[in-house]
Amino acid sequence: MTRRLRPVGLGFAEDAPTRLVFTARASAAPDAVYRALAEEVTGWPSWFRAVTLARPTRGGGGREVRLMGGVRFQETVMAADPGLRYAYRVDETNVPGVRALLEEWLLTPADHSPGTAPGTTTTTGTPPAPGTATTTGTPAAPGTAGTPGTLVRWTFAADGPPAFRLALTAARPGLGHSFRTAVRTLDARLAARTRG
Repeated sequence: MTRRLRPVGLGFAEDAPTRLVFTARASAAPDAVYRALAEEVTGWPSWFRAVTLARPTRGGGGREVRLMGGVRFQETVMAADPGLRYAYRVDETNVPGVRALLEEWLLTPADHSPGTAPGTTTTTGTPPAPGTATTTGTPAAPGTAGTPGTLVRWTFAADGPPAFRLALTAARPGLGHSFRTAVRTLDARLAARTRG
């Protein structure tokens, strides 16, 4: 059964009762990552494995998204700032328990200096501030040192009853894995497009 969720604004990404924040590096530039997120919506299933269908609605002001397992979302795009941010609010879903849901993708330039590699992530602790890079100690991929890339920060902000919030928190490792895999896959697709 599809239910309408409580409408929330962009501030919900910072003050939601449950916030899951994940970060990853991509070797592609922020503009390229943004285009894949916001302008090539129908391409999401090709790089975000959990997504089985994604299409713009209302002339690009909304999205229809379907996930594995039959989950459906009708969304409103809340922010589409080229090269910087893409955010959307879920208006209707068949997910039980959720009262409000907003996802925000922040993109900041990141240099791949020695000691870092594209595709590395952090899913716990305080997320880096926009414009801040973190290092992991992983050697840089050949040919990437000094190459501009993108630090991708995905915030999954939600509200629901205590049982829903507990279940969402328990799902954090799976969501983090899905996000890391999606960013790696997207980055490889963007790199192949640049080479081709």
